[in-house]
Amino acid sequence: MRIAIIGYGMAGARLADHLRASNVSITVIGAEPHPAYNRILLSNVVAGAMEPATVLLHSPDWAKENGIDLRLGTGAAALHPSDHRIVLTDGSTVDYDALVLATGSTPWVPPTDGLIADGALAPGVVAFRDLDDCQRIVELATRGTPVAVLGGGLLGLEAARGLAGRGCAVTVVHPVGHLMERQLDPAAGHVLARVLGPKGIEFRLGQLATKYLPGKGLQLDDGSLVAAELVVVSAGARPETALAEAAGITVDRGVVIDDSLRTSAPDVYAIGDCARHPGTVGGLVQPAWEQAAVLAQLLTGADPHARYRGTPVVTRLKTRDVDLASMGEVHVEPHTTDAEVVRLEDPSRGRYTKIVLRDDRVTGAIVLGAPDVAAAVTQLHDRGTPAPADRMALLLGRAMPAGDSSDPAALPASTLICRCNTVDKGRLVGAWHAGARSFDSLVSTTMAGTGCGGCRDTVCALSRWLAEQDPLTEPEKLGCNAT
Repeated sequence: MRIAIIGYGMAGARLADHLRASNVSITVIGAEPHPAYNRILLSNVVAGAMEPATVLLHSPDWAKENGIDLRLGTGAAALHPSDHRIVLTDGSTVDYDALVLATGSTPWVPPTDGLIADGALAPGVVAFRDLDDCQRIVELATRGTPVAVLGGGLLGLEAARGLAGRGCAVTVVHPVGHLMERQLDPAAGHVLARVLGPKGIEFRLGQLATKYLPGKGLQLDDGSLVAAELVVVSAGARPETALAEAAGITVDRGVVIDDSLRTSAPDVYAIGDCARHPGTVGGLVQPAWEQAAVLAQLLTGADPHARYRGTPVVTRLKTRDVDLASMGEVHVEPHTTDAEVVRLEDPSRGRYTKIVLRDDRVTGAIVLGAPDVAAAVTQLHDRGTPAPADRMALLLGRAMPAGDSSDPAALPASTLICRCNTVDKGRLVGAWHAGARSFDSLVSTTMAGTGCGGCRDTVCALSRWLAEQDPLTEPEKLGCNAT
């Protein structure tokens, strides 16, 4: 069977990893010149905390070692589903039995006068989307450089925090009155701004950038000027669907797929940011990787009945010194619905917790500045188990449903440790006893910690706990900071 994957991002790379052990022929088409890399960690590259090489998902020899036909630096120019053929930008063609679209998304550039010049971003303007973007940002963002970030969403704030860490004078311009409006309510957004302000970030909220003045900055709709020698655009992304649409495949804010990841064209599938499934939202890695796992089972025949039913998403802001989790229904306000809403605000200390419950189950939450509370609430949300009757104790972190999250021994085997890869404690313990007796071995065997990286401390603590139970393990060889 010949399987072609268009897109060598996180979704396409993960699917290829699942397929490589099967008796199938795999061709991967990647428009970028690099091996696949972890886009979630790009803010760390901007911050200088990670080098570009450390975020790569595959080595340069990965394709050769696995017998995969990898076409780097080459895009797909056209699809011909009726002929089961792809035409590439270099004029070559690829025939397939099954085609997977993993084309991802492209940055959206606001219609601000001057941002686009001669069909491209103007000098001094960089989108925050891929590895090359990060390298350009790093080259331009020397210490003391005034930088404007267009967009106060998740990626915009991660970019702003990274640039502030480099010593740049950062101003975030956001047209909505509070930050991360998709994941946060206004109260939480204001507390987050208060937390990030002392870290070197100014905010111009509820204002539009009307004109870019090269070398000067951004003119806002109130006539003021945000001084900036560099403008970083992180105002959102749009599913990359042009290829599918031109081929007559059904598109509606993404390539429409069913529970088998099928598109409207025969033998054509879609996963990741380019796809639209009613059970999830785009822009996050966990749904893409779950889709890749299901599709691999279907394409190889390992489980013909496998289906993707959607992903309950927990969003985390991945910036230094800020702990924020958001999930489910976050915009429900007290006394406006039949839901129970419990909220605790402590803005002077940078803490905000809000929990939405229906029938004693957590259906939504925002937790800022309280990691223990976030761990407990996330477990309740994931499992759908009843919340403790003492809601205030839960908000204060005193009613942990599965013991203290910092104590691996207290966590039940079903506790989800790595959301990105759906790895629970039981799987990690099983991998340890099967021979993965170090942090690095646990990570490579289970893939825990290879997504957003937010669970690596927990995996590290778990490996230490396992080592303490195993007299044959030398703690100094665990390979993590738990020692």
